[in-house]
Amino acid sequence: MSRPLLLVLALLAAAVASLFAALIFGTFPISVPQVLDSFFSPAPGVVHDVVWQLRAPRALAAFACGGLLALSGALLQVLLRNALADPYILGVSSGASFGALLALTLGAGAALVNTAALAGALAAIVIVFGLSFRRSDWNAYRVTLTGVVLSTGLSALISLTLVMAPQGQVKGMLFWLMGDLSYAGDPLAAWLLLAGLTVLGIIQATRLDLLGLGELKAQSLGVAVTPLQLGIFFSAALATVAAVMLGGAVGFVGLLIPHAIRLLGVANHRELLPLAVLLGGAFLTLADTLARTLLAPQQLPVGVLTALLGVPALLALLGRRR
Repeated sequence: MSRPLLLVLALLAAAVASLFAALIFGTFPISVPQVLDSFFSPAPGVVHDVVWQLRAPRALAAFACGGLLALSGALLQVLLRNALADPYILGVSSGASFGALLALTLGAGAALVNTAALAGALAAIVIVFGLSFRRSDWNAYRVTLTGVVLSTGLSALISLTLVMAPQGQVKGMLFWLMGDLSYAGDPLAAWLLLAGLTVLGIIQATRLDLLGLGELKAQSLGVAVTPLQLGIFFSAALATVAAVMLGGAVGFVGLLIPHAIRLLGVANHRELLPLAVLLGGAFLTLADTLARTLLAPQQLPVGVLTALLGVPALLALLGRRR
């Protein structure tokens, strides 16, 4: 059995286990037989309501969010040819965060906060694209620099918003900035987007591999580089927007997960992309389960757990690889 196939089976098992653990653990104790009963013989009751109305939607949202961030990170790393590229390098997260925090400061409800976050993210995408793409000329370094500069400016505005916000709203704002899946909505649209972008990435895997060798090399081998780069840019931006809308600004997943897959010996994008989606989804689902159970009933920002779990794991992989 080939190594990639073993990794697929292992990560599929990890994904299922992470989702199952999210249904079991929480402030309200639910046993494994009770969860299985809710699957095969559902009956109205407290257990059924907790599993299907509270924990299952949140677990599915966490998995979709993690998968989207990992997919976006993998795409941006090949687009920008930068090992430090992650979903937030384009300024999308900063734009969404500024929009959401501004809405929270003004006392807006959940629907308006999401709308403001979406508007901020889309504005960041338009600015980066407008300043980076000129007369059919695409420059990866200009994209990176534009995104970093925009993120820096928006971070200053975010800090100013936090300083001027009412004291009672600051904690909720900080949770949003560090990632919070407590108010995640229906994850169906995110799952459909995740599946569509993953399939599209697998179809374009050979071109992604060639682009990773360099633009001139890819062009000499018959790849239409500029349309491919534009497709990667908008696919990664769309995945990032969907993830931020679900869970806020969850950090580290998009940066760490693609590198973890590569350190496991997978470099071909036909295998790397689906493996990154599985590992990213399972990782964030596990982190979210820990975030709501470690200090229950108090919940922790899930972004803190992704850093505490992911950084040591990646350092261990780096230490083992030559």
